Amino acid sequence: MTIEGFCDPRFAGVRDAFARCFAEGLEHGGGVSVAADGRTVVDLWGGHADAARTRSWRRDTLINVWSCTKGVVALAIAMLVERGKLDYAAPVARYWPEFAAGGKERITLDQVMSHQAGLNGLAVPMDEAGMLAWTPYVDALAAMVPLWEPGSRCVYHALSYGHLAGEVLRRVDGRSVGRFIAEEIAGPLGADFHVGLPEPEDARAAEMIEGPKASEWVEFVRASPFPHACGNPAPRALAPNDRAWRAAEVPGGNGQSTAQALARIYGMMAAGGTFEGKSLIGRAAIEEA
Repeated sequence: MTIEGFCDPRFAGVRDAFARCFAEGLEHGGGVSVAADGRTVVDLWGGHADAARTRSWRRDTLINVWSCTKGVVALAIAMLVERGKLDYAAPVARYWPEFAAGGKERITLDQVMSHQAGLNGLAVPMDEAGMLAWTPYVDALAAMVPLWEPGSRCVYHALSYGHLAGEVLRRVDGRSVGRFIAEEIAGPLGADFHVGLPEPEDARAAEMIEGPKASEWVEFVRASPFPHACGNPAPRALAPNDRAWRAAEVPGGNGQSTAQALARIYGMMAAGGTFEGKSLIGRAAIEEA
């Protein structure tokens, strides 16, 4: 199988490791991109974008990047903090008054962004359609009582993270988190990254394949003292293959991206807010985040 793209000679080991994944049957299709010091140094792809192996993986193939989406959401929040529209130390209820219900009036934005809000999932039944529709899910989060004392511990907010941060963003900015990312991050950086994928782009989306151990993480969380991250609704490994999932904004985990786009966004943050001469955020704001 041919590995396409380019690789700076300094990073030849990345190309070797990527090729070895295919040679040993560990990968079906994929891309890898690396940014260093504000520029792309690795941009490789290979394999197939569907289970039937009828579509080749290309440079512009999109894939659901799951929780890599969270970092882009955190960047969006950091940009609004830098602009003076948000304050990490402020209670979420300052921006989202309904959120104060259930004894949550003192939960800060910092606690939400740090997975310490005590809201790692819903305590009431919610189907996937409710989560994809946004409002039913955020209204349920606003109404609930924290599942543990906020700030007392850090517990991964697998899906709720994006809706919590995204609703705060929507309340102060007026745009949805997907639109903000498109207009303020992906667009200026030339990054092919989407939260809420337009239907014409579906043809570029890779098919997700469920591995033999995909359910183990869900069962692990369900057996933990904090099982709500995998309930109401339960996450599905193959959800990204559905048009409804791709179209919705689930900023905790449904970003659709090329490898190059993800590297550009995270590479910009790693370089202090600038990538290829384009500045999105100051170094101090990144450090504060």
